[in-house]
Amino acid sequence: MGDECIFCKIVSGEIPAKKIFENEATFAFLDINPSAKGHSLVIPKNHHATMLDIPEAELKDVISTVQKVGAAIMKATNADGFNVLQNNREAAGQVIPHLHFHVIPRTIGDSLKLSFGSQKAEEEELKEYEKRVKEQL
Repeated sequence: MGDECIFCKIVSGEIPAKKIFENEATFAFLDINPSAKGHSLVIPKNHHATMLDIPEAELKDVISTVQKVGAAIMKATNADGFNVLQNNREAAGQVIPHLHFHVIPRTIGDSLKLSFGSQKAEEEELKEYEKRVKEQL
């Protein structure tokens, strides 16, 4: 457990949170700076800074909780869908260095905007990165 980690302090009860789900391995609570009503965070109870640091078995537990919480949030908020967002390291937008998944309810026509695919990749570039990534796997 990280001594200074705000999420570890939430899990231990040192810092209060609006807990919506808890089991042996995971903890889910409402985000205090929500992008939408019902926006929640799902975390492993054990401290792991990023997705690269967590053992696969624990990650499976977290993803299972994300699925369960996502379904519950959709029903509770009458959402049409939900986003699952997860950032790894500061360059990707991770603010708190404890692995966490944002579960954000969405409705058709809401004003929340996510931007993906704003650039068109060239065929040669795609081939090059296909090769590079496969070499690392």
